[in-house]
Amino acid sequence: MTEELEFYASPGVMTDLAEVGQAMGSLPADPSELALVVQGLILHAFWAEAYGVDLPPERLGELQTRSAAAMVRRILELDARPLTESRAPDHRFVGNCRHFTTLAVALLRRIGVPSRARCGFANYFELGKWVDHWVVEHWNGERWTVLDAQIDPFQREAIGLGEDPVDLPPGRFLPAAEAWLRCQAGSEDPDRFGILDMWGTWFIEGNIARDLAALNKVEMLPWDGWGVLAGDGTSLVGDTDVESVARLTMSNDHLAVRRRYETDDGLRVPRRITSYSSPDGPVEVEVPEIG
Repeated sequence: MTEELEFYASPGVMTDLAEVGQAMGSLPADPSELALVVQGLILHAFWAEAYGVDLPPERLGELQTRSAAAMVRRILELDARPLTESRAPDHRFVGNCRHFTTLAVALLRRIGVPSRARCGFANYFELGKWVDHWVVEHWNGERWTVLDAQIDPFQREAIGLGEDPVDLPPGRFLPAAEAWLRCQAGSEDPDRFGILDMWGTWFIEGNIARDLAALNKVEMLPWDGWGVLAGDGTSLVGDTDVESVARLTMSNDHLAVRRRYETDDGLRVPRRITSYSSPDGPVEVEVPEIG
């Protein structure tokens, strides 16, 4: 367990803030307070109107930002004050749940708290649906605590979330593998899992690969495709045994999780990936953070 906690207490390629360390300010040591810092820096693109912000089209390009350091640089371009000072919604970085999660994980690792991003589905956004979502897991000294870094008091009231988003109970968020296993067992309907017009088993399988990468400290964008995700950017393809990967990401075998990722060319994220976010079709993208 010690090796696992040390691994998640140190930054990965997407969460290394060394080059922007001077902008950190005095970060709070409490994860719930750190989540408030993140919420004061990022505006979710889907929630902009609710916050009274009319996003110019060019601001949506910020959604393509992958590393926490690049996010911080853009945040400082918009407002040069220390990160601990909350910005007005129209002066926040434009992102999504993955950006909230990745920045929160980066800051938690910055202060030495073992943390990791998880990719899966939450059931508190749409009634009867499990919506594509990312959350933080951090070690509180006794257990992995699930923290939704996106849900501020305004959003919590808007969606009617009764539970505290800084310590979500089991069953409100499912890692992708747990969603897949439930669907295979017949206790859940795969068509209830997804987002926008994308629902079903194929979508769940894509998130399993993203979750495995995140467990290896490589937090990719929701529309990034590589290896087993090539083709349509979501489905696991080729000879990949989905069940073995799913059960692995749900296991407590940290070394096996790392070993599978590092030795499987289809699952490991390469430097050159495919982005499926463009309306003009797939675009090859080089990810400089990947060695």
